[in-house]
Amino acid sequence: MQHISVKNDAGLLALATRLVIGWTYFSAFWRRTILADKLDPELAGYIGEKFNHFLPNALGIKPIILYLVENPDILWISMVLFTIIEGIVGLLIIFGLFTRLMSIGVFGLAMGILLGSGWIGTTCLDEWQIGVLGIATGFVLFLTGSGRYSLDRYMMKNNYAITKKKSFAWLGSGVLPIKENIFPKVVLIGSLCILGMTLMTNQVFHGGLWGTLHNKSVKPKLEITEGVIANNTLSFDVFRTEGADVYGSWVIGIELYDQQNNAILTYSQEDLAFLPKESISNYYIAKIKSAKHSLIVPLGAKAKINLQHDNLKNLKKGTYTIKITDISGVYWEHHIEI
Repeated sequence: MQHISVKNDAGLLALATRLVIGWTYFSAFWRRTILADKLDPELAGYIGEKFNHFLPNALGIKPIILYLVENPDILWISMVLFTIIEGIVGLLIIFGLFTRLMSIGVFGLAMGILLGSGWIGTTCLDEWQIGVLGIATGFVLFLTGSGRYSLDRYMMKNNYAITKKKSFAWLGSGVLPIKENIFPKVVLIGSLCILGMTLMTNQVFHGGLWGTLHNKSVKPKLEITEGVIANNTLSFDVFRTEGADVYGSWVIGIELYDQQNNAILTYSQEDLAFLPKESISNYYIAKIKSAKHSLIVPLGAKAKINLQHDNLKNLKKGTYTIKITDISGVYWEHHIEI
């Protein structure tokens, strides 16, 4: 085993980083399985619903998220596997076992967080910061490996057979088998790529480099599409794409107007609180539903709303407008031609 000065032991110097990042990921497993049951689809706080919140503005991985939230059984399996992987990666990082292999896990998990939920964060761009810092620390831990206080170092010191294999330097700790004249370039190129990813996502998600700053987690936004009036039924899709992920948009009014701005159909706050379940057909895990005082639309939820009323029979041809009003006073409109 090559002697390394304690002061120049990069793995030792990165000990605080290793312990904190390890607990960051292991704690996700701990929270979901020991402190609370967040893997049961029937209980409040199910992680699959949180995952659904990522859907509207995910970067690059939206098709994967969409597929999972449309297939609840596969989503549950994925959430369980994801949680187990976080637990294993976090625990082995803390103990410094196969540190470089686990650092790749940290890098991958952080990239998933960044691309999926980097746009979410009501105050301090929370998820974006977690993602970019996880990527950076994963890269650092890959370069340093674990130092004195680690199982990797213990096995190397005691000449375990696995540590004598060339692959251990790539999977565990020790001096990376990269030529001295190439290593600085690897560090520089990797660091610049991570900085580029940081700046790019900061701009895409939040306008952090130029233009107008924006935060899609502050105000709710609903998209209304596929509006149709047939016989005595008004149907349309509602998809909540922005706003805080910790609570829903409270819809207190749905109205339909003709070209002369005459109200054809009006659903009040009380009407929406008692809207029949069969009037709401949800597409994903996060569900639009009637509550005590309004219609609740969680972030990432999408549903087809079907409203039946005699006023919708024999309407004249023309343009009709659906208006949905949030409790904040914000409203959204969608035009239908018949």
